[in-house]
Amino acid sequence: MIRLLRGALALLGAIVGAAGLWEIVLGRLAGRGRGPDRVMHMTVVVRAPIERVWAYVADVERQPEWMREMTEVRLLTSGPVGPGTRGEATVRIAGVAVTDPVTVDVFEPPRRFGIRHEGLFGGGGLITLVPLGSGAETAVHWAERLVPPVFPHLGAVIARPVLSRIFQADLDRMCGIVESGADSDAAAT
Repeated sequence: MIRLLRGALALLGAIVGAAGLWEIVLGRLAGRGRGPDRVMHMTVVVRAPIERVWAYVADVERQPEWMREMTEVRLLTSGPVGPGTRGEATVRIAGVAVTDPVTVDVFEPPRRFGIRHEGLFGGGGLITLVPLGSGAETAVHWAERLVPPVFPHLGAVIARPVLSRIFQADLDRMCGIVESGADSDAAAT
């Protein structure tokens, strides 16, 4: 039994040591402006005008309708949403729920909406809307950078492929809601 425990601890030490080494390498590369891109980029084209898409995307209290990992959101400041608005969301990824305090740091209707993560995970997100063609369609670009509290460089690189798919599914869900008219139906009731 002791031998098994020693073996498990040695393996754990080797894994943590290797992760630490990769963290150092990735940190140095990032410091030089090189290495893997830690920003996730998602895009969707919505068949709706920019003002309508903006009204839904920037409605913070309705974001859990299309962001499935966000189970609840609370605004902590009163008044209309704008730069400096603070809030917190309960976010559940891989079965683990965390409270994510955020501050709106970009609010330029109807084009750009950005937040800064200020909790356990750092980073930020920026959603940019661009009208297409005659204005009947809108491209929605979401750039998100999450910084884990432990092994921030390595953790971001490992999590990026999974979180990118989750966030792209969120955008696709938002697109479906707006295109079906469910965004307006719920707002009218």
